[in-house]
Order: sequence, then structure tokens, then C-alpha cells
Amino acid sequence: MHKFILNRILMMLPVLLGVSLVVFSMMYFTPGDPARLILGETASETEVRELREEMGLNDPFLLQYGRYLKKAVFEGDLGTSYVTGRPVVTEIVARFPTTMLLAVLSVFISVLIGIPTGIVSATRQYSLFDNLAMILALVGVSMPNFWQGLVLIIVFSLHLGWLPASGFYGPAYWILPALTIGTSTAATITRMTRSSMLEVIRQDYIRTARAKGQTELVVILKHALKNALIPIITVIGLQLGRGLGGAILTESIFSIPGLGKLMVDSIKARNYPVVQGGVLFIAVMFSFINLLVDVLYAYADPRIKSQYKRGRKTRKKSAKMEVAA
Repeated sequence: MHKFILNRILMMLPVLLGVSLVVFSMMYFTPGDPARLILGETASETEVRELREEMGLNDPFLLQYGRYLKKAVFEGDLGTSYVTGRPVVTEIVARFPTTMLLAVLSVFISVLIGIPTGIVSATRQYSLFDNLAMILALVGVSMPNFWQGLVLIIVFSLHLGWLPASGFYGPAYWILPALTIGTSTAATITRMTRSSMLEVIRQDYIRTARAKGQTELVVILKHALKNALIPIITVIGLQLGRGLGGAILTESIFSIPGLGKLMVDSIKARNYPVVQGGVLFIAVMFSFINLLVDVLYAYADPRIKSQYKRGRKTRKKSAKMEVAA
């Protein structure tokens, strides 16, 4: 298992390298002069040229990218913000807990809604509940987050006055943005749970469990759901990673001081180091979430863990046979 985790981490390196190259290339070829942005429109051409030389902006593309990669990997330096003058890492670390909290809350809401609804829909296929749940799931998947967020603000903040419309200062401020992301994610989890459960509950071992006198609740939760968890865990992991990046629009709508709003503001201000660092940081977190999902597979399905152990024993046996030969 440890070797599997190490192999997955090594496989992440080319992905992160490709992400860094694509983002750096986009920022490099985007029109605009960072030196002019820093000094302002009133600076002279001489001052702009001197700053460009000092920042290394006159160097070739590969040299700039190599310098950026070296500082990012070996020094943990993603550059300095053009707007605040603070290190990009400091800006990201200050904003990331808010985004992470929003992503976790939205996934919690989606799991709380999606898995029970999917289970009931699968066990009562083609019933009124099933048809209604699938219609709502289709609406949830099709509805854009930014539109849903605006509707929630109009209804619950403007007309009813129950919840605040912006900020992220306490539990009351968390409800609307978490619902905005969580309900659309719940629709995806509901559809996946229903599909996976329908495939499992038709298996022979489910009929055997019922024939042995097991209660329907035990059959569904212990036998069916446990064997249907693999695709559900995959969707939940993807939705958590999507929440880190997909919260950009939601944070902007609700004025949440998170990583998404930081990146939107940085794009408007052409604050290239913050944009590069933010995208790279989100890619790293998404990769680690995928790694966590792969590890959870082994605990959700013992057959996967046994494959790792069996593979390790087979390699040891082959090595002993080669030594004996």
C-alpha cells in the first residue's frame, strides 16, 4: 500500500509540471507589461526598462520558466504580488482555509442529501419519489451556480431577510454559499448513487441475504451500499476538488474572502504571480484529493486491498525463485 501511494505521488509530478507550464505560458503571452502595472502609467520608459531588467522579464521564455520552477520547487517561492507586495504563498495560505471550509460544507450538504435520496430512488425504482428525485437532480445539474446563488440572495436575503447576502463571518453567512454549491453537487451524487445501487441490488448475493432472513435495512446498508461505494467515493472526491476550483464564482457572488475571489481580483488587476500560484496550488490540492480517493478505495472494498497484498507476495515469491535459480 505504501508503494502504491509513493507511485501515485510520483505520477502527480508530470501533471503538476504540465499545469505549471500551461499556466506560465498563458501568463507570459497575455498582453500587458508587469513592470508598467507595478510602476503605474506615470512612470517613465527608463524606469520601466530598469524594472523589467531587474525582474528578469527580458530573459527568454525557457529561462524565466526554469527560474520560476526552481524557486517554486526548492524554495517554495511562487513570486510576489504586484498589488500588495506580499509573497504569493502568504496570500494563498491566508485565503485557502475559507475556501476549504466552503468546499467541505458544500460536500457535507451534498452527501447528506444525495446518498439517502439515491438509495431510496434505487430501492423504489419508477415510483413517484424516484421520478421526482430524478427531475430535481436534472434541474440541479443543469442550473448554473452563479444563477442559483443570485436567486438564493434575492429570496432569503432581499425578500425574507433571514440570511446575510455577503461575507463569511459565521455560520449564518455559510448557509447560502454552501447550499449554492452543495445542492448542485447533491444532484450528481444522487444520480450516481441511484445508478450504482441499481446495479448492486440485482446481484445474487443480495437475493441470498434476503433469503437468509436479513432485514431490508441491513441488506441495503450493509450489503448493497458497501459494494456500491466505489463510484460514489469517486464522485464525492471529484466534487470536493471541483469545490476548491468551482467556488470561484460563488465566492465572487457572495463576496467571500477566499482563494476564488483572490484569483478573480488578480485576473482583473493582471496580478500574474497570484494567478499562477493560485492555479498551481489548486492543481496540487486536486491531485492530493484524487490520491486520497484512491486510498479510500482499499478501505471501502477489501478486494482492492487484497490485490495490493497479493501483488506484493507474488513479487516476493518471484524474487525468491530467481535467487534459488
